[in-house]
Amino acid sequence: MARGAARTGRKAGATTRRAEAAPVVEGGLTPLDYMLTMLRDESLEPKARFEIAKAAAPYVHAKLATVEHSGGIALSHEDALAELDDEPQDDESRDNEPEGEGDPPQAAG
Repeated sequence: MARGAARTGRKAGATTRRAEAAPVVEGGLTPLDYMLTMLRDESLEPKARFEIAKAAAPYVHAKLATVEHSGGIALSHEDALAELDDEPQDDESRDNEPEGEGDPPQAAG
């Protein structure tokens, strides 16, 4: 009978993902690198570059997951905006607005 703990894991001689990818990496150009090179080539038609961008996007940008809100909503977005519009503005808040926003200056006289 064998002595010691049972052995688990990769069998001897099995290839790893790194070993499988080595020929591509050694060649210096991955499929994504190729797509990005083509995407940056301004001599291609914009429509072709757009299709390449669509194909490369999943490899560069993560897809956002759908999130379902489980809490109750007491106030809708539209009602909250209406409440903000109804609130009186005091003079201090107008002084803190960046230049170029708010009411135009009144002419003296």
